[in-house]
Amino acid sequence: MRNVPGRDQQAKVDRRALREALVGACADAGASIGMLYLPDPDPTRRVLHLMLVSGLSREFAAPWSRVGLDDPIPVADAVREGRLVWLGGQEDTARRYPRLGLVLPYDFALAAAPLTGEAADRAPEPTGAGLVFLWPGSHGPDLDERERKALESARSLLTRILLRAARDGLPLRPPPHPIILRPLPSPTPGPAEAAATTAFVRRLPGGNCALDLNGTITFITQEAADLLGAPVSGLRGALPWEALPWMDTPAIENHYRATAMSRLPRSFTAERPTGQQLCFDLYPDNTGISVRITAVGDRAGSPAPLPPPDPEQSAPSRATALYPLMLLAVTLTEAAHAQDVVEKAADQIVPSLGAHALALLAEQDGRVRIVGHRGYSAEHLAELDGTPISADTAITHILHTSTPLFFGDVGELLAAHPDAVVEDGMAAWAFLPLIASNRPIGSLVLAYAHPRVFAPGERAVLTSIAGLIAQALDRARLYDATYQLARSLQTGLLPHTLPRVPRLDVAARYLPAAHGLEIGGDFYDLIRIDDTTVAAAIGDVQGHNVNAAALMGQVRTAVHAGAGAPPEEVLARTNRLLTDLEPGLFTSCLYAHIDLAGHTVRLASAGHPPPLLRHPGGTTEMLNLPAGLLLGIEPGASYTAVEVPFSPGTLLALYTDGLVEAPGRDIEDSIGAVAALIGDAPEHHPLGDLADELIEHAHRDGPRPDDIALLLLRTEGPVPSTVRHRL
Repeated sequence: MRNVPGRDQQAKVDRRALREALVGACADAGASIGMLYLPDPDPTRRVLHLMLVSGLSREFAAPWSRVGLDDPIPVADAVREGRLVWLGGQEDTARRYPRLGLVLPYDFALAAAPLTGEAADRAPEPTGAGLVFLWPGSHGPDLDERERKALESARSLLTRILLRAARDGLPLRPPPHPIILRPLPSPTPGPAEAAATTAFVRRLPGGNCALDLNGTITFITQEAADLLGAPVSGLRGALPWEALPWMDTPAIENHYRATAMSRLPRSFTAERPTGQQLCFDLYPDNTGISVRITAVGDRAGSPAPLPPPDPEQSAPSRATALYPLMLLAVTLTEAAHAQDVVEKAADQIVPSLGAHALALLAEQDGRVRIVGHRGYSAEHLAELDGTPISADTAITHILHTSTPLFFGDVGELLAAHPDAVVEDGMAAWAFLPLIASNRPIGSLVLAYAHPRVFAPGERAVLTSIAGLIAQALDRARLYDATYQLARSLQTGLLPHTLPRVPRLDVAARYLPAAHGLEIGGDFYDLIRIDDTTVAAAIGDVQGHNVNAAALMGQVRTAVHAGAGAPPEEVLARTNRLLTDLEPGLFTSCLYAHIDLAGHTVRLASAGHPPPLLRHPGGTTEMLNLPAGLLLGIEPGASYTAVEVPFSPGTLLALYTDGLVEAPGRDIEDSIGAVAALIGDAPEHHPLGDLADELIEHAHRDGPRPDDIALLLLRTEGPVPSTVRHRL
């Protein structure tokens, strides 16, 4: 009997198959970089995690190891929308994805695609995963046929592996950190060829060295070390900008980053402290970068070699720190709410700077409150939440003094604060004040899994990061307060409850616009006149501001005052009131007078979208009412009412244009789609459920830029058999 591998062994086989497939696919497509993203195991979290990376250093990959599914990032768009995203070069990237273009201003082509299983006899089966390929900057603006086929083949193979693992009950999960894969190796030379190659390199003029994809010096000649002014032993295995202080500039590291990302040769000149000018020529491929160093001039002679860096004082260099700082600054500009700040800061800081956990805290009513966190257990933070500000803790110390604290190990923390509760897995901490507009607004706590020496340079970087977060958090909290005030004002002008009317089923929905603090003027109302008569109104005031909301309240009041009169008179009176007020805003409105005893409804419109009427049995029509002028334009405007049957089982749908208007889509087609949904609903479908389904339909194409008001009315009672036969 053949041995069947155990579950762990099968999972290892699947992971190895994924790694081999990604590396092979990069080679087949001629791509310089390949990345595989997997969805978060928790389906409620809209996050993609970077699982595998080929052709890219760990440092480069870290800031992109966690991508929100709604972030403006190519792989997020590809997975969310189920389509291929292609960027043909630097200009295309900057135009369509400004954040990506700003933090990676290098020349490369990019393809991002979802991993979805295709099936001829059933709907495609999504995995929630995404694939990203990057090509060198020399690539043309379009994918050629070979590359497209290689990309599709890779998608198919990777998807099969993921789906097979899921069907076997062993779904592949993203690891805590991305796995860095080595590209396919070049042929290994024999001893004679290797010796000849080394001799060839040493005979070349100037100095020569090699960097791996991390930027680490893997090979360097004595001539190159002499030019750099440091011993070979102090350079081999080090990053140039960390081993040589005079190279610790963002400009020099940026040349390396540009070469590594674009895979294009690059040259630059740098000046040593002695005044000597050195020219660096960089030649990249998928395994690293070859560097040729030549002297341009020597104004002050040869300096003494520099000693190797002290490993105990190692910390991120200025150049290395600039990238996460810049990425964080750009990312935080997109954070609107306080929780957005937490999520975006954690996405960048935790992977980029090696932190294990992060927490944002603020003072509220004399106590410490948790704003948000990542990596800490809920139980641990529950013990901190609500701590009196008068307590002697590291966090309260920060809130009182605005002075940062750094503890390199558990002993240092307990020596300063013996009562501190240390969570398992935490070994070093940075407590940083959040200061905005010269006032403390909270604190940032970073925890590390291993003891750490916080060198002066790293402390400066972390303090700068705290400053960026403080400004974003202060702005977001103000936004949250203003947003809540705006929404409270708007919803306060709408009816809190609708009157109960015998033999009439009613459902109403109101959704504010998807973005911003703007207050809309959409409204709806239901007015009970007597036991068998009811009036319904819906409208939309032009604009999105406080004036629009105030005018909306006046329109509702005017409609209420005239309710019971014929619809054409109600609109005419309301119009005269608005023109007398001269608000400078126009209003669309639709008014319906429903006679439940007579089974009729009279409707009049002032430039409002047409209502929909579903007859018993499912036939749904759009009522083309006579178009009247918007309210507030002409004081003498007149309106015409139309009477239609409203027999038991009939449904009337009133709505504002936010329900049916979508960029790039014909409004009549949108109204037709809504009518079809209403017509397809079961005969006695609860109106509340139908209202929710219509709202959900409106948001399938993306967030709506306008408010939505919806009012559904259906008469109750049996459908006469004659009507049923006629339909």
